[in-house]
Amino acid sequence: MSEMYIEEIRKFLPHRYPFLLVDRVIECVPGETITAIKNVTVNEPHFTGHFPDQAIMPGVLIIEALAQATGLLGFRTMSEEPSDDLLYMLVGVDKVRFKRQVVPGDQLVLKAKIERRSKIIWKFSCEATVEGELCTAASLLCAAAPKEET
Repeated sequence: MSEMYIEEIRKFLPHRYPFLLVDRVIECVPGETITAIKNVTVNEPHFTGHFPDQAIMPGVLIIEALAQATGLLGFRTMSEEPSDDLLYMLVGVDKVRFKRQVVPGDQLVLKAKIERRSKIIWKFSCEATVEGELCTAASLLCAAAPKEET
């Protein structure tokens, strides 16, 4: 069980503002689960265009935040930091359900559980909650594979 703060998260995720969507890891059990948080603030750029009169966090960004949490769990499970020649990416999203809107001021709790791993493909069951209320549930497929030469 280990917490991660933003300085360490940046070592594992290549994302940067405005696309780094995990603020802190509360708990990580390598090979099993992760619980992370995303503090939702009104000054995030997507709120200027996504219903500006009633700011709502886009569902695709909730899915992206969950995918970033799975990346942290995957790297912790592999006991390694990302390398320049490895690309970890979201490759599938299934069984998505949006149950509650996420708005500025919410603290989004991101949870992911490894369902299975087969070579480079990982399958996770994920959920995002606010104050214990389910916002989003999904099954995510991610791949950790060598970067292709371009």
